[in-house]
Amino acid sequence: MQTYQIAVLKGDGIGPEIVEQAMKVLTKAGQKFGFAVQFQQALLGGAAVDADGVPLPQKTVDICKAADSTLLGAVGGPKWDGQPGSNRPEKGLLGIRSALGLFANLRPAVIFPELKSASPLKDEIIGDNLDVLIVRELIGGIYFGERGRCIENGQEAAYDTEKYSVPEIERIVRVGFQMAMKRRKKMCSVDKANVLESSRLWRATVQRLSKEYPEVEVSYMYVDNCAMQLVRNPRQFDVIVTSNMFGDILSDEASMISGSIGMLASASLNDTKCGLYEPIHGSAPDIAGTGKANPLATVLSAAMMLRYSLDQPQAADAIEAAVSNALTKGRTCDIAGKGLPVLSCSEMGDLVCSLL
Repeated sequence: MQTYQIAVLKGDGIGPEIVEQAMKVLTKAGQKFGFAVQFQQALLGGAAVDADGVPLPQKTVDICKAADSTLLGAVGGPKWDGQPGSNRPEKGLLGIRSALGLFANLRPAVIFPELKSASPLKDEIIGDNLDVLIVRELIGGIYFGERGRCIENGQEAAYDTEKYSVPEIERIVRVGFQMAMKRRKKMCSVDKANVLESSRLWRATVQRLSKEYPEVEVSYMYVDNCAMQLVRNPRQFDVIVTSNMFGDILSDEASMISGSIGMLASASLNDTKCGLYEPIHGSAPDIAGTGKANPLATVLSAAMMLRYSLDQPQAADAIEAAVSNALTKGRTCDIAGKGLPVLSCSEMGDLVCSLL
């Protein structure tokens, strides 16, 4: 029997609760499809600051590098707002992405038919379904560029630098093309080439690489227009490939179009199969420990892990089908539906397991 080693970073806030549910589902999927999972926990974010004084201890990096894949909850919270920028919980998240070389972030924005009524968009805009994949560059750009503070004209100023090299752009754009080839063969490259020099290099690189993928219909859009078009006509998109900061903003917008940020998973990949999987929502410290957290984004992240890192596509399909089925039987409070029982975080995890 194949045994997979999974590093588990529960993180802060609701992180431990939602990750526990995903662990239950992974274990149940393994029992059904003939593989085993072994979990090794490590600290990241505020929990690591409390225990070790830093948001990303070296032992956490070592555990993740030795694992077949990594499952992450969420990091951060007001408890650590007093930490300097270099020691905030979010710095640990950026650090683990960099340490593992996770340059490609896949964020699917999908509306489950059972949740169409939860979307703020009209039915005629959504149509039968919504299925957009945002491919976001994850370890370059303004979040990792040179930054600092200085005195300018006698006043304090601050700066953050957006910089991309051709190899950085090429590797993420190739992921976008490869994903498009597996889907509807459409890719939109999003930039701000009318203003930013880094975006002009980005667009020129996409145009050059597009000749290698003649089957893919390529379009180009400025980020501000893309933000509007995601609301106006999201069905025009299949794959969107974009930079770190633009992808961060657009994927959060797409999450709300789908009805609930508590439903959207993500995968962060490097050039091997050792990825990191996490929900796109935050740590929600205001509901931590209340049982109100929605674990489904984390469960769906586990399904992505099975598909992209562990070569278990049947198990991934089964989890996604079980989640869809579960939505007809009960909901957590953020997606509560008429006539359906409101379930706690653990009850939702149990329900998905029972439907596998």
